[in-house]
Amino acid sequence: MKILKKFIGDKAFYQKVIKLIIPIIIQQGITNVVNLLDNIMVGSLGTEPMSGVAIVNQIIFVFNLTIFGGISGVSIFGAQFFGIGDNLGVKHTFRFKFIFCVVSTAIALSALIPFGDELIMLFLDNEANADLDLTITLGYALDYLMIAIIGLVPFMIVQVYTSTLRETGETVAPMIASVISIGVNFVLNLVLIFGFLWIPAMGVRGAALATVIARFIEMIYIVLYTHKNKGKYPFIDGVYRSLKVPLPLVWKIIKTGTPLLLNEVLWSMGTTFVNQNYSTRGLEVVAANNISSTVWNIFCIIMMSMGSAVSILVGQKLGAGEIEEAKDIDRKLIFLSVASNTVIGLLLIASAPFIPLIYNTEQEVYDLATNFLMVAGASLPIHAFIHVTYFTIRSGGRTFITFLFDSVYTWCVPVVISFLLCRYTTLGIVLIYFIVQFSDIIKICIGLPMLMSGIWAKNIIKENK
Repeated sequence: MKILKKFIGDKAFYQKVIKLIIPIIIQQGITNVVNLLDNIMVGSLGTEPMSGVAIVNQIIFVFNLTIFGGISGVSIFGAQFFGIGDNLGVKHTFRFKFIFCVVSTAIALSALIPFGDELIMLFLDNEANADLDLTITLGYALDYLMIAIIGLVPFMIVQVYTSTLRETGETVAPMIASVISIGVNFVLNLVLIFGFLWIPAMGVRGAALATVIARFIEMIYIVLYTHKNKGKYPFIDGVYRSLKVPLPLVWKIIKTGTPLLLNEVLWSMGTTFVNQNYSTRGLEVVAANNISSTVWNIFCIIMMSMGSAVSILVGQKLGAGEIEEAKDIDRKLIFLSVASNTVIGLLLIASAPFIPLIYNTEQEVYDLATNFLMVAGASLPIHAFIHVTYFTIRSGGRTFITFLFDSVYTWCVPVVISFLLCRYTTLGIVLIYFIVQFSDIIKICIGLPMLMSGIWAKNIIKENK
């Protein structure tokens, strides 16, 4: 009984966690369900359009994770500044995020506009695919990319605002902004992809345009909301009068955040490279993997929200110097995440044979997607543990350790395994996918001792003064 109390919280604990993560779950849930519907709508146009859009989304995924990585390093300071009531410190972290995101977006656009076709072709180098299929898929991908990249600008601004609001414990406003955006995106997808009244059907270009418009609306809402509530969020008052950030804080953020930024960039590139290795087995694999990953995101909602809970709750306790309380909260959050995702994984396995039926695709794609989903469901508890472990280590500013734990591991294990097995063996793609997914068991053996040692539990603001 005493042991159980170490892992199971009281009623007040779960009420606090639920209050925090429910808006995040709603936001991510609606987002991922609509992404699934978008996926189905684009998939109804054929395998080539769906594959083209999936490839572009893999490329943009690298940009998204770069923004996330840069912001995450700063957010460690933001959460701890808020934990001690330092609104000026939160304001400085907001400015740093804004500058970083503007520069990163400019670099991304300068690469994607002139070299987009070459990046797309990295996923279309399989000689087993007919040249006609490759040409058609490339055309769809380029059509989608050239419109979708406009959405990078509102996306990065939304991330700056919503990440800072969440550091203060505000999760409802970002949820509302996301829900509005998602609703607009869904309606515009129906109209622009298939056409309505006087509006012609635009296909994949319509899907891209719908996403861009929705992101601008989301940006407008969250920016106006934040600036209209200066009393509630004092960090935003006069935030643009100057973009000055104290040099000592800049160096602290760079020292702590650079490994995290590199981690997200390299991890996203590693994940993209794994998918690129899968793509060498044919466009059917690209389509099936796209279906699987889209559905996986829906079943991972609780896992992702628990990572946010660790960042906020544990980060604030560390910032307040309550180290033992931070450890206790973290232990209970990890147990809750693994237990809940074990149940969710079983539900995914049970529903795997039925989910691909909603797509208009070939039998081979259906069979592959079903098998991918069953493997993903079986591995979900493993990834749940790894996910909260990553956020735990990160919350105490141990970003170099997270760099080794996440991206270095990804390039040394999943990337190498997928590369060798896809290109130099005759193993079936489902078996390869299984081996890659379950190779992360090694990370449990690495992460568990770090969690138990408590080396992650540090107050970085106090240590850096």
